[in-house]
Amino acid sequence: MSPFEVSSPIAYSAIMRFQWLLLLSCLTTQVTYAEDWPEWRGRGRLGVWNETGILETFPADGLDVVWRTPIGSGFTGPSVADGRVFVTDFRPTQAYRGFERILALDEETGTILWEQQWEVDYGSMMRVYATGPRATPTVDEDLVFAYGATGHLVVLDVGSGEIVWQKDFVEDYGLSVPTWGTTGAPLVEGDLVICLAGGEPDAKVMAFDKRTGKEVWRALSSDFEPGYTQPIIFEIGGVRQLIIWHPRAVSSLNPETGEIYWEVPFKVRSGMTVSTPVLSGSHLFVSTFYDGAHMLKLDTRRPGAELLWSSSSQSEIVTDKIHTLINTAVIEGDYLYGIDSYGQARALEVATGKRVWESLEITKEKARWAAAIFVRNGNRYFINNDRGELIIGRFTPEGFQETSRTQLIEPTSDPGRRRELGAVNWSHPAYANRHIVARNDKEILRLSLAAK
Repeated sequence: MSPFEVSSPIAYSAIMRFQWLLLLSCLTTQVTYAEDWPEWRGRGRLGVWNETGILETFPADGLDVVWRTPIGSGFTGPSVADGRVFVTDFRPTQAYRGFERILALDEETGTILWEQQWEVDYGSMMRVYATGPRATPTVDEDLVFAYGATGHLVVLDVGSGEIVWQKDFVEDYGLSVPTWGTTGAPLVEGDLVICLAGGEPDAKVMAFDKRTGKEVWRALSSDFEPGYTQPIIFEIGGVRQLIIWHPRAVSSLNPETGEIYWEVPFKVRSGMTVSTPVLSGSHLFVSTFYDGAHMLKLDTRRPGAELLWSSSSQSEIVTDKIHTLINTAVIEGDYLYGIDSYGQARALEVATGKRVWESLEITKEKARWAAAIFVRNGNRYFINNDRGELIIGRFTPEGFQETSRTQLIEPTSDPGRRRELGAVNWSHPAYANRHIVARNDKEILRLSLAAK
């Protein structure tokens, strides 16, 4: 008898009942979706976390810590890919000198799988912040790209940690290290890796073959500092556009060639182009501490842009629209939500920049450079404030609606200004595989966000 033949009506009935139960189980079981976090602000640098099966509120006694591993100091956020966590830190040997490292940890246990280090001198940086690297490692297939605070680009094999190639932008291309160090996380586009290099001549942005390190193109004048933005690519106007917000303009480049598509002037003091450009529809938004915001209107038919509105000229303390620093805003429909110069959450009309509401509920403290990091998950946001708290909430035109709040991590970094807690946490966490991975100057830890 064939193994697929049924020997009796009873057996046939049992098989049919089993198949029905299996189908019913598939229909009634909640489908969950997991994803990695391979670069700055997640895949595409959009600050969007698409996973399902995530808790709605935090447990009263806090989140479950899966593991915690000691590391050195730094502002770098972690990245997560293919079962590994990547993070960079700084180990001093004497004042402002020491070694930067990249670490690969097992995602499930926190065990250090490998590490690589290189010698650095932070003497040219502002001393209070000369405590470690800033740029989140970028993971692409079998390569991880690490960028240190003094212009060291190190490309390593994900599995072994062996160095594939490296660049020293100071020695190789004449970079003058900015006051607050080099911060732009390397951006992979096809076979290229694009870096905010600050090189000479006319090499503010450079692209290399991601596997060999061979220079492919360079762009933008190097007669002023590179700033601190994160390179990002948006597809609009029928092409992919590389957006570089530097201290003289918002520039759009062809990511394959470095050709300039368009530029909108925006002179920024102290080079403080820190927050990441945000695109929603045809609206592109950037904002800085001293000089306020620019909302651009992009051409959807061909590469092009014009200024829609900007902040009026007011003091850094009294601002009309929004002056951000570490904070990257979000746009939902007709409204923009972000954190202003002194910790105030604000809502603005996208079309006009008119302020709709203001609140200190998120940061709890009116203090210079107070910060909060927004990551969207469905119709809500997970928000990390610099007090080390994690918040779940929603932004609406009527105000911020908080759902839940818990203590996530100890703030350990010196903010350079008087603060209630004496320290801050300015590192962007990673959200991956229903967990959050966060770090300070002492440790990196992984906590579960899975629904029970």
